[in-house]
Amino acid sequence: MRTFLLPLIIPALLLVFSLSAVTAAAAETGVTVLIYHRFGEEKYPTTNVAVDRFREQMTFLRENGYKVISLESLVHDLQGSRKIPEKAVVITIDDGYRSVYENAWPVLRDFHYPFTVFLYAKATENRHSNYMTWEQVREMKNAGVDFQNHGFAHEHMAFIPPGMDMHDYRAWIRADLAASIKILSEELDERPRFFAVPYGEYNEIVLDEIRSFGYEAIILQDPGSVSSDTDPLAIPREPILGNEWSTMEHFREVLERVDLPIRREVPSAGQLPENTPKRFGAHLLYPESYVPGTIGIYVTELGWQQATVEDDFASITNSNTLKRRINRVAVSAREKETGKTAIRFWMLVGQ
Repeated sequence: MRTFLLPLIIPALLLVFSLSAVTAAAAETGVTVLIYHRFGEEKYPTTNVAVDRFREQMTFLRENGYKVISLESLVHDLQGSRKIPEKAVVITIDDGYRSVYENAWPVLRDFHYPFTVFLYAKATENRHSNYMTWEQVREMKNAGVDFQNHGFAHEHMAFIPPGMDMHDYRAWIRADLAASIKILSEELDERPRFFAVPYGEYNEIVLDEIRSFGYEAIILQDPGSVSSDTDPLAIPREPILGNEWSTMEHFREVLERVDLPIRREVPSAGQLPENTPKRFGAHLLYPESYVPGTIGIYVTELGWQQATVEDDFASITNSNTLKRRINRVAVSAREKETGKTAIRFWMLVGQ
């Protein structure tokens, strides 16, 4: 399911940062990890993509030289600090809706593309009519489809339920994670190795508890591209869904973006210590790679602003109290060498 709080980010980004002449070294092209949910389910427009549009997107990848690789292959490259493939794409699908089996799989099978489905275990276990059955899941798995974990009850894990202290909160997260591992291991005869955070909502405690189960990769819903500098325990994905974000124009745009590697974000991802941060920004790993004057900072409640850059630190000052429970923050710039948009997102959870 989705938690996308930035529906107009990319059009705004393209307007704010103009393409400039380029001279210096740029980052690698990298890998775009796509996230889908429903296929051909028009009564769920915010998470759906039309089947004809989906086939058009898969055709675009093939006809334009993109290599579709497995999530496993990408994770192994990141773990081994190996150079990741250029112009590559990973296809992921969240929740395990029945339309994956009925509508998406036939298309992906035609193209022989690998893909990963993150299962909402409780829905499948309870045989909810909108979700795949275990029989369908096993049929796909036996045909080579990768299934991984999306949690048991698909909870909003970034928020402490009323009446819980910190000990109870951690125990609640662990119980959900343990339940999903048990079911998936029993039904699929292997323990899941990758975890997609429900709703893409996280804080440092959620990520810490997920890591404690030994996952090789944690998959988020923060938009962005993957580079060799991406942490395999914080992999971003580009959502393809809804009326605007499933268009071919948007699809082509996300494939052209690259990662903007950073040393440290400010404030750090996760729970805010207080709701009026004095500054938003990031320490850039390769500040010399970007066109001067194109570096900006985005905050959900504040929109895009031109950043002040001092050495490797790009930032904006702030005096506004944040009111949303969740804000996403991004730093973006134009690469000198390629003119491409480089971007890195992270999530903040309010008090």
